[in-house]
Amino acid sequence: MTERTLRFNTPADDVDTVQDFLEALWEEHDDVAALDRMAFETAIAELAANVIQHADGGSGVTCVLTVDIEADGLRATLKDTAEAGGFALRTVEMPDVLAEDGRGIALIQALVDDLAYDRVDGVNRWTISRRRISAV
Repeated sequence: MTERTLRFNTPADDVDTVQDFLEALWEEHDDVAALDRMAFETAIAELAANVIQHADGGSGVTCVLTVDIEADGLRATLKDTAEAGGFALRTVEMPDVLAEDGRGIALIQALVDDLAYDRVDGVNRWTISRRRISAV
């Protein structure tokens, strides 16, 4: 098992910071199949982008991303200091083709096996997990 953590702050840091972190992690784990890497990384990047875009209200937010790579699965937890989301996660369908937004949560759910959200001690906690479909 490998666990790595990235702490980042917006503004200044952005989704590129998250993708650079993941790129370095994949270099350590060439045993993770390309399809698993692509799906998991896309889900994490979408989640981070949503937090950065919708949660900071312009005042900035601190995030801690922890990624665990295990023999049978991938797991990420993203904690952020933004205000509470004020919603309950449920299975979301993709919006109409012409819709300009609303795809983020649906996309994440399509790419991973589980997406969870809760708020603990004033911190938002997002958790995603994906079973590994194969090894390289």
